[in-house]
Order: sequence, then structure tokens, then C-alpha cells
Amino acid sequence: MELLTYLSKAVDQALQLKISEDRKKVLQGLITYLNDKIDSSKIINLNFICTHNSRRSQFSQIWAKVAAHSYGIPINSYSGGVEVTEFNPRAVASMKRLGFQIDKEGQDNPLYTVKFADHGSLECYSKLYNDPVNPQEDFAAIMTCAHADQNCPIVSGAEVRLPVRYEDPKLFDGTPLEAEKYDELSLQIASEMFYVFCLVKHRTS
Repeated sequence: MELLTYLSKAVDQALQLKISEDRKKVLQGLITYLNDKIDSSKIINLNFICTHNSRRSQFSQIWAKVAAHSYGIPINSYSGGVEVTEFNPRAVASMKRLGFQIDKEGQDNPLYTVKFADHGSLECYSKLYNDPVNPQEDFAAIMTCAHADQNCPIVSGAEVRLPVRYEDPKLFDGTPLEAEKYDELSLQIASEMFYVFCLVKHRTS
């Protein structure tokens, strides 16, 4: 399954971004977890967790699925928070700008169908990390923000807890830099997820 044409251009842009050695060290725990699961032929469940499940965790869930899909690595990608809000409209707008096809259903905490390939999509909305649609055991809890990481000391059922934190684009809401900063963060997350799954692919191929 090929990625949507315009989305492929965003991926090409993300692949040009440099990842610092410090960030590579942060990502190594996720790479190790993925390799261990593949070596043991076990299902890979990733749950990206941030306080409101509105921006960073949604970006991470989506881009992890896209990267894994691109390298032919089967995973289940989820996200959640410690409070329910909504998939922030500014984050949704950023994903549209980068080439995802997104349909919206409902008004209060809408359900978004995020399409990345002809037969590839995710259903995204804000939910608790332990919502029934998310795995209850045998998953990696990937903490994408400092607040959730510090205030959620125990993630029940997680095999491993991995801090992969990102800066909050909310700081730029309502400013002239809003769209630029949301897209910048999304592409950073894309570049790091592609880096992770590229290394896993090369190791297993």
C-alpha cells in the first residue's frame, strides 16, 4: 500500500531532518523494545500517552503507524491521556496540511478518521490511556509529555515505560507562528518514527 501522494512529500521532507545524538539515545529504548518483540514473534502494541491526548500523543500514534506501514512492520498504534479533551483542531489542521485525508464525525470530542494510504487509516479521538479500545496489557507506554510522565507514575498493564517527550505546540496557539510550529513538531515526530522503524527494518531484513 503506497502512501497518499501529497503525504509522501511530507515524509520526504521529514526524512531530510537531522536527528541529534541526544534524541537518538532517547529513541533507543523504543528501538530495543520493537526488536525484542519481533525476535519473540509477539504482537507489537504501542500506546502514546500525553496529558490531554490532544496533540503530541495523536501525532505520535499516527506517524508511528505510517512509518511502520512504510517499512512493512505490523504494529498496533494507540494513544491516550490522563484527561479526556479532544483531538485539537489545530493539530488536525496540521495533519491535513501535511497530506492526510481526514473525516470528522460528531462535535463533542469528535471521531476523526485519518487516512494515510488507499487502504490504511486510523480512528483518532481523545481518550484515557486505559480506555477499552486501547490495550490493557502487553504494550509499551510511550510518554510524550513531561506532565503525563511525572503525574502518571504507574501505567497499569504496560510491559515497559518509555519517555519520548516533545515540546508542546500549544505555546504558539493564537500566534502568527501557530501553523508553522504545529507542522514543525509533526515533522519532527515523523522523522523520529521513520528513524526508529528504519533501524528495525534494516535489522530484520
